[in-house]
Amino acid sequence: MYRNAINTLINWKNNPDKLPMIIKGARQVGKTWLMKEFGKQYFNSVAYINFDDDKNNELKYLFDGDFSVERIVSGLSMKSEVKIEPEKTLIILDEIQNVPRALLSLKYFAEEQENRKEKYCVVAAGSLLGIALHQGTSFPVGKVDSMTLYPMSFIEFLDALDKKDYINLLRKNDFQMVSAFKSKYIELLKLYYFIGGMPAAVLKYINTKNLNSVREVQLKLLSDYLQDFYKHAPYEIVPRINMVWNGIIAQLAKENKKFIYGVLKKGARAKDFEIAIQWLIDCGLCYKINRVNKGNIPLSAYLDFSSFKLYCLDVGLIGAMAQLDDTVILRGNSIFTEFKGALTEQYVCQQLISCLNIKPFYWSAENSSGEIDFVLQYKEKIVPLEVKAEENLNAKSLKFFVEKFGLEYGVRFSMSDYRKEKKLINIPLYGVSQLFDVC
Repeated sequence: MYRNAINTLINWKNNPDKLPMIIKGARQVGKTWLMKEFGKQYFNSVAYINFDDDKNNELKYLFDGDFSVERIVSGLSMKSEVKIEPEKTLIILDEIQNVPRALLSLKYFAEEQENRKEKYCVVAAGSLLGIALHQGTSFPVGKVDSMTLYPMSFIEFLDALDKKDYINLLRKNDFQMVSAFKSKYIELLKLYYFIGGMPAAVLKYINTKNLNSVREVQLKLLSDYLQDFYKHAPYEIVPRINMVWNGIIAQLAKENKKFIYGVLKKGARAKDFEIAIQWLIDCGLCYKINRVNKGNIPLSAYLDFSSFKLYCLDVGLIGAMAQLDDTVILRGNSIFTEFKGALTEQYVCQQLISCLNIKPFYWSAENSSGEIDFVLQYKEKIVPLEVKAEENLNAKSLKFFVEKFGLEYGVRFSMSDYRKEKKLINIPLYGVSQLFDVC
């Protein structure tokens, strides 16, 4: 299955000034597969090291010594039984957070090789790396490159299903032709809503075409995450992590999707759940979208840290948590309106982050019900986005926001066809990936 993130790794490999690369992301989003596939395609050999498999503490002892790069490479070569050569061998350090000194050693790989023409190529990853860093593990600041891997985007999903013609048509921005195949795009989008972008779930569908089998994979992933809570989180906050994690559905099912602590527990306050929420964010299971109180550049200057929305990492997992039956995708467009459009908003949020690589915010008026689902800062523009689950062309809040802050236009994602009107662009939900091409 093709992952767009491999292009980032190719550019990294071709950079003569490359530093060790750290890949962050939630468990089971495909980090190990990506690193191995990259090594197989673009290097002569791969030295794969998994710190989870260090039963005899050989790796721990290796990194307990000095940080001589040649010494470490020699040990890694013995452990992997692969002759490691600069530029020709990809060194993969998987679940590196289990040995903090291994993470620290990346600093020395960067410093000792700074003036070398041929460098050792090192990529490292860890499902709980964000947790380790937040808890104070030494991090080689300024000495590593980094990227985050997310669940598969809708475009990657189409590619995995061998629907490249549909991808190419979208990328041509020929929305007149796209509209001719609207029913097929909607069918594929429904399928993505159910399956989501977790690689194991997508692969199960490709191999079996059985949605019940897909759901079994999703439930297993959710069970694994639950075990991670008990295995890795501080004992005293595990119950609160569970409450936040299981409460995401209830939060998104509200008309106003702002995170309300009282939904989790009567009388709950921010201080009761802040650490639990941060834990879920650090391990990549949640996206936290903060409110801004103005639509001006830079958006980060107008953050309201007390108000935010919380989304799950994957739309398919949200469906599994909500126990949505697989027949839901066959009932007209009802899947788009379940939970007051929660699935649709989750989907759009996920595509903005994973496909367009941009962190969104949201806006709400101080003394009224007006709200913009997502607000982006793109180049020198502020772009407000409204998400409609059906063919709803009403955009009162969007038009108000555009006028209030003197913006060039607003964007509405809906099930309607592409159209560009005065200060308003409608993009079909299956075309989120084309946002910056048509604006």
